[in-house]
Amino acid sequence: MRIYLDNCCFNRPFDDQTQIKIRLETEAKLFIQKEILNGKYDLAWSYILEYENQMNPFKERKEVISEWKSIAVVDLEETNDILKFAEVLEDKGIKTKDALYISCAIEARCYYFLTTDKKLLNSEVEEIKIINPIEFINEMEG
Repeated sequence: MRIYLDNCCFNRPFDDQTQIKIRLETEAKLFIQKEILNGKYDLAWSYILEYENQMNPFKERKEVISEWKSIAVVDLEETNDILKFAEVLEDKGIKTKDALYISCAIEARCYYFLTTDKKLLNSEVEEIKIINPIEFINEMEG
């Protein structure tokens, strides 16, 4: 099963871990990454994820996240189809970068789009299931 983790999800371990929700999402995200390494899930990567990660001012975070690119089974470059569907998502009120992330995940034929972004988690996108790492584990392991 192919999944896509957005930049918020990749950065969760670097957030303030004193909040229980953040700590639980971090543990869930790290568990999912372990399962990716074990071959249970396939990871998709994209140009927009690469771009946003490169904008990260924290060198250590940027390097740790960049390592996942080589583990991904697919690395999408920008295409007209991705851009067109991102525009459809923007018309539904989804921000440009988020729309590009989701469009890439759909183009990569991912079943799940993992994020910790509250607004994005409330978005209605029929083509893919948008879910946080904890809910993903509940669905997969529950």
